[in-house]
Amino acid sequence: MMMDGTASVSTEEPTATTGDTHDGSEQPKAPYPPQHQEKPGLEARMEPRPRYQAPSYRGSGKLEGQVAIVTGGDSGIGRAVAVLFAREGADVAIIHLEAEQVDADETIRAIEAEGRRGIARVCDVRDAARCRTTVDEIVAELGGLHVLVNNAAYQQHVDDVSQLSEEQWDTTFRTNIHGYFHMVKAALPHMGPGAAIINTGSITGLEGSRQLLDYSATKGAIHAFTKSLAQQLVEREIRVNCVAPGPIWTPLNVADKEADEVAQHGADTPMKRAGQPEECAPAYVFFASNADSSYITGEVLTLLGGETRAG
Repeated sequence: MMMDGTASVSTEEPTATTGDTHDGSEQPKAPYPPQHQEKPGLEARMEPRPRYQAPSYRGSGKLEGQVAIVTGGDSGIGRAVAVLFAREGADVAIIHLEAEQVDADETIRAIEAEGRRGIARVCDVRDAARCRTTVDEIVAELGGLHVLVNNAAYQQHVDDVSQLSEEQWDTTFRTNIHGYFHMVKAALPHMGPGAAIINTGSITGLEGSRQLLDYSATKGAIHAFTKSLAQQLVEREIRVNCVAPGPIWTPLNVADKEADEVAQHGADTPMKRAGQPEECAPAYVFFASNADSSYITGEVLTLLGGETRAG
């Protein structure tokens, strides 16, 4: 989910690729076909399509009867998380931008295919009032709130700080960290003991990135926000954790980098490839599930394709 710009949205039904039926033993590697999209970027137009269905993952009722909200749940990591939450028994609401409707529709179909309720709401997380209204509407419709996943993000490479505009700096911060704050404020009145908040950080927030000065700064803020909020909420028995991925094959990157750079996305990892959204989603299930992580709060879990520097 990207938070500015518009895109001409295809009305054609997205079709599954062979990547949606694989056995999990192989994943696409760079070079990918060179490609670039205008922001916010659509998963429906990516080649190859990001893999989100995780066919080798078997649900076991870890989130049975719960309700989850996933911001940026229309595509990428958010979509894969929404699908696995549904597979574990949760009803899932996704938050997205209007320009991302075609992706959101596919995500809702995937949630419903898991036998759970799925709803999509258009909401710009930079707008605190809109976040409150949207969360209240979701809770009224689905009957509660047990898990919040803050995942919506804005990213744009810039080579030099002199070229980084105040407008971009403001957009990045208002989306990536202010938006998390707005959603937490909106969600907490509806959350009780046993609830979980999961934030999406990044390896860039731990190590920095020379071309992502503003993005990296927000991700570092998210990591500190996670640890601080966890300390605040531990007495309320609400856990707060963070997943910090490395390069993942999502629309965030094809709407940022030049086409030739996109073709090599993730090639510099030890695994020589970008991760797939379906490879990230189980980490979010782990943090959402009290059966798995009831004694864990304030942690930042990295998913780096073999890199160990951040450890």
